[in-house]
Amino acid sequence: MIKIGDQLPEQSFSFITESGKSSADSTALFGGKKVVIFAVPGAFTPTCSNAHLPGFVALADRFRAKGVDLYCLSVNDAFVMRAWQQAQNAGAITMLADGNGAFTQALGLAKDTGDFGGLRAQRFALVAENGVVTALQVEAPGKFEVSSADAMLALL
Repeated sequence: MIKIGDQLPEQSFSFITESGKSSADSTALFGGKKVVIFAVPGAFTPTCSNAHLPGFVALADRFRAKGVDLYCLSVNDAFVMRAWQQAQNAGAITMLADGNGAFTQALGLAKDTGDFGGLRAQRFALVAENGVVTALQVEAPGKFEVSSADAMLALL
């Protein structure tokens, strides 16, 4: 599992915007800035849609005031992440579609949910500065405590 002091893995991400499909790699996304990446097991799932993402949406201005960019990671495709972003009014948050789970696996934070959904991300959040992890909060199975927007804001 990735740990404090480690460099985030290289990965290319796809995005769907009003302009169409685009892509960017992790160096372009995370290099030269402070970011919070929070991961959810799945877009449109109960805890993710009712608490995790909405908490970051509500506090996005406070993160921005601290010079922090917000990224929501999920093992979903870019179309699902765009639809979820729109449904949650989460325009202030960059949605990272980890379609095949390669980034999540490289972080060492994947879990196999079997027939329920296959490969997914564990629920976690991290802070990275210039692509280097400075804080990591991984939730215990079935919990939502240490990776919330409030918890991450308190770490900054």
